[in-house]
Amino acid sequence: MIRDSKKMNDKKEKLRVKKIFDLLKEEYPDAKIALNFSNPFQLLVATILSAQCTDQRVNIVTKELFKKYKSPKDFLNVSDEELEKDIFSTGFYKQKAKSIKACCKALIEKHNGKVPADFDELVKLPGVGRKTASVVAGNAFGIPAIAVDTHVKRLSNLLGFVDTDNPDKIEMRLKELLPEEYWIISSHLLATHGRKVCIANRPKCELCVIAKYCPSNKLISGK
Repeated sequence: MIRDSKKMNDKKEKLRVKKIFDLLKEEYPDAKIALNFSNPFQLLVATILSAQCTDQRVNIVTKELFKKYKSPKDFLNVSDEELEKDIFSTGFYKQKAKSIKACCKALIEKHNGKVPADFDELVKLPGVGRKTASVVAGNAFGIPAIAVDTHVKRLSNLLGFVDTDNPDKIEMRLKELLPEEYWIISSHLLATHGRKVCIANRPKCELCVIAKYCPSNKLISGK
């Protein structure tokens, strides 16, 4: 009986979650990754730069950066100081420069200078965690993956999908709840909704298309 009840609850939750994302897909039919890129390598670099930085700022920086650096070798051919200066405004520039250079070195030595179209190989690259690997795998190669950024983490908790700040646990739970064909777009939908409506500390619940499915809806909860 307990097992049957759990199955029933899981089924109901999957239906609720799918309904939420179906409504978000209708609301944001053009939702896509906010980072600008023209090839997998550019997306990889942009995603590394996006840590603790807005996508808007990264796009400003990469507009000039990608004119100067077109391949992994280009990044290795400049001094640390020069690269740090070029990416300074993204923050944590010393660590990011170090990560980019180490990643480029590995791409050249192990992948002939190409970004691998394989999730397991992506996460082996220096400076590349599951989030970065998921962004590249999903958006550059169409490999089903869920990237857990700050918006995905925050909204997944508000919507009751999870009760944890652990990005790996959030990723795995979303993969349990959502059909595979929703994985890539799910991150973009939550990020878009987080920017436009479910804004941190000032959510516009009265304008929210998924309010009735949200346990954190302030119009109902009184929060």
